[in-house]
Amino acid sequence: MAFFGLFSKEKKETLNKGLEKTKQSFLTKLTRTIVGKSKVDSEVLDELEEVLITSDVGVETTLKIISRIEERVARDKVMSTSELNSVLKEEIVALLSENEKSSDGSQGLKSKPHVIMVVGVNGVGKTTTIGKLAHQFKSQGLNVVLGAADTFRAAAVQQLMIWSERVGVPIVQQGMGADPASVAFDTLQSAKSQNADIVIIDTAGRLHNKVNLMNELTKIRRVMEKVIPDAPHEVLLVLDGSTGQNAYEQAKQFSLATQITALAITKLDGTAKGGVVIGISDQMQIPVKYIGVGEGMTDLQIFDKEEFVDSLFN
Repeated sequence: MAFFGLFSKEKKETLNKGLEKTKQSFLTKLTRTIVGKSKVDSEVLDELEEVLITSDVGVETTLKIISRIEERVARDKVMSTSELNSVLKEEIVALLSENEKSSDGSQGLKSKPHVIMVVGVNGVGKTTTIGKLAHQFKSQGLNVVLGAADTFRAAAVQQLMIWSERVGVPIVQQGMGADPASVAFDTLQSAKSQNADIVIIDTAGRLHNKVNLMNELTKIRRVMEKVIPDAPHEVLLVLDGSTGQNAYEQAKQFSLATQITALAITKLDGTAKGGVVIGISDQMQIPVKYIGVGEGMTDLQIFDKEEFVDSLFN
């Protein structure tokens, strides 16, 4: 079963609307780069480099894109500025495609229950992402169980309980101060007894002490494996797209603390920094699986690289 179905016309419209600020900023800068010029030369490429960097694509990814375009210009001898958009689109999609090597690209269920451990700092939209995922999985006819293992903050447990009630899915929680690994253990046992399809485990969102975070996440994983040997099947890192390159730094820190298998980048509808999706995906070599492009329940979308890049240049 595929999660969330096909990329519908409605989802495309939501994506276009959600990326509006990024598109306006990016396309305005790109237009200024090529206005009055007929061919792509070193001056155009220098200005394009600045456009990509100031669009939060990131320095290393930008240099990689520019290098590829330079190779094409050298090979084709002449490239008109009218071709630049399509060439740039091709190179960005190619970068995102290369990243799929670290994922099988499947959105289907391979295990039952399918266990997702969610990590990310406080304030990035982690709990909201979990709630939206739970809603969309339930809409697919799947049985979902939530685990409130972010016991560092009382608010985190309470927020997840609110989402549990709102979506109408069961939650396992032991309140603030409980052992996160114990909550994860009980959640998986409960999910097995309920014959659940999906388990989503929330974890602590703090990075002030990487050693403690690493130890905590390692313990949670080890305890879950006692209930379901190959759990968790996914470790989803939630990042706030509006923080731009800070999101990339968070991704690096969390990748040191635990093995991240997929990314969810939220709050893209409220920022012009949507280019960070490209840079993070390329530099981390971790697939972007979900993007948040609105506040609605269905505005967390499966990331489609072609649709994303098309929307960016639309």
